[in-house]
Amino acid sequence: MSTFEKLVAEAAEVPVDGWDFGWLDGRATEQRPSWGYQALLSRRLRTASKALDLQTGGGEVLAGVERFPPLVVATESWLPNVATAARRLAPRGAFVVRAAETSLPFGGGVFDLVTARHPAAVPWAEIARVLRPGGTYFAQHVGPATMWELVEHFLGPQPSARARRDPEREAADARASGLHVVDLRCERLRAEFFDVGAVVFFLRKVVWTVPGFTVDGYWSRLRELHEQIRRDGAFVAHSARTLVEARKPRVPCGRHPGE
Repeated sequence: MSTFEKLVAEAAEVPVDGWDFGWLDGRATEQRPSWGYQALLSRRLRTASKALDLQTGGGEVLAGVERFPPLVVATESWLPNVATAARRLAPRGAFVVRAAETSLPFGGGVFDLVTARHPAAVPWAEIARVLRPGGTYFAQHVGPATMWELVEHFLGPQPSARARRDPEREAADARASGLHVVDLRCERLRAEFFDVGAVVFFLRKVVWTVPGFTVDGYWSRLRELHEQIRRDGAFVAHSARTLVEARKPRVPCGRHPGE
């Protein structure tokens, strides 16, 4: 078995449930945004009373928070992740609920804080509905053209898809749902993959990067990428991250206190 085949076979067998990327240590690197989402999240949860974390994965990010508010609920759609998140978060008193990415099984005006890190979809109308007046949505989103070098290596040019997850468009969607955007920042960050196995693991885990990815289906493109890494030392790509904070007005637009 060649080095290429060994690397691919190893990465194809690694479990990819949860949202832990520790297997990539020493095999890939990615810059982190300057704002430090985890610390900012901890600060906001410290002052919340009822918080909802959307698409929590295996609960890894939420579990890194030092102190939980009195009520914490996390949603996740993929069943293996639901079980992982429950094992991680339930001992700390959090509730994990299986829920679709686009609808939330909660009453209106329940939460004073809704959070998300890298949600696959952002259900703005649902977020606005479950927030109480004065409540906040605070999240780090995947930005536009993330890992586009990988996407186009496997899928070819994708010009029309580059604009997806545009921060200004997301801000407009938030406003259309009745939220007031109070912070919006985007950064582009360098990522490096040092062997083809790291790429296989990443694409198996972050499934929306190359939809329908399989090792057999992209064998020749993987071999080309392996040769490129051998020649250049790494495959370089770039991610984008957007920090967004949006608030639900205490008084509906067009109304005045006392009405």
